Order: sequence, then structure tokens, then C-alpha cells
Amino acid sequence: MRKIIALTITLALSTSLFAQEAKPEDVKSADAILGALYDVISGPAGQKRDWDRMKSLFIPEGKLVPSFKRDGKVQYLYWTVQQYIDQAGAGLEQSGFFEVEVSRKTESYGTISHVFSTYESRRTLEDKEPFARGINSIQLLNAGDRWWIVSVFWMGETPEYKLPKKYLKKD
Repeated sequence: MRKIIALTITLALSTSLFAQEAKPEDVKSADAILGALYDVISGPAGQKRDWDRMKSLFIPEGKLVPSFKRDGKVQYLYWTVQQYIDQAGAGLEQSGFFEVEVSRKTESYGTISHVFSTYESRRTLEDKEPFARGINSIQLLNAGDRWWIVSVFWMGETPEYKLPKKYLKKD
């Protein structure tokens, strides 16, 4: 009886952790989920984003953490996926925003992967120069049947912190 109760609890916990529906093509590989992440936040001014799709990429406790300097002090925000959507979503939709990966460095072990994904941001696809560049530090979980984003921690390039050449080259 104890084994049945333990199995039931284990199944309930794993079902609640991995209950979000995602497009299978979005989560079949690390490449796919990273492509889906960049795709879902990108689009022209006035275009609504598919925020349900964004949520489906992350574990339920997933976090987005921008870091930056303000008034000479290093600061950060610590958002759930919904808080990111609430805080940044309208601005992305209003102004137009296209973020593309220009380089990637990946380290993996077992079920975890850490990705340093160098990005460039533009308001339109036709913009010659990006208005921003930086690095997304992305933690991924391979659950066997799909990939999940655990967190995205990023910092934009600044005059003080230029992107190193090693993060501008493709693997």
C-alpha cells in the first residue's frame, strides 16, 4: 500500500511539473526550443505575441532575469514568465522587436544544458544595425520526451561591457 501511495504522489508531482502543452516541434530539441523562444518574442509593431506559446516553453517555475547597471550599481529583475509578459510584452508588441541569435556556446551534462546565446535586437527586420546586443544565459532541462527552459538570465552590451569575440563566433 505504501508503494502505491508513493507512486501516486510521484506521478502527481511529475504530472503537475510537466503539464503544460507545447507544440511538439518547439520542444523536440535544444535547437528547437531556443528557436521557439526567439520566435515568440519577435514580431513587427502592432503584432500580438503568442504568450501561451511562450509559457509552454518554460517549466512552471521558470524565470527571466535581466541584469543591468543603473546609477553605477548592478541591478536585476526577477520575473516569472507571466511577470515578463506583463512588464515587457506590451513594449515588444508596440515598438516592434526582433531578436536573433548570432552565436551560441553550449555545455551539457545528463539532463541539463547551459547555453550562452549571443543576440542582436532590431525594431524591424530591415534595420541594418541592431539597437541592442547582449548575451542570454539560458538553462535547459531535457525531460526525455521534450525540452524545457528553466531560466533566461541576460545582460545587454554596454560601453563598459563589450561582447567578447569568443561569444560572437558560431560553434
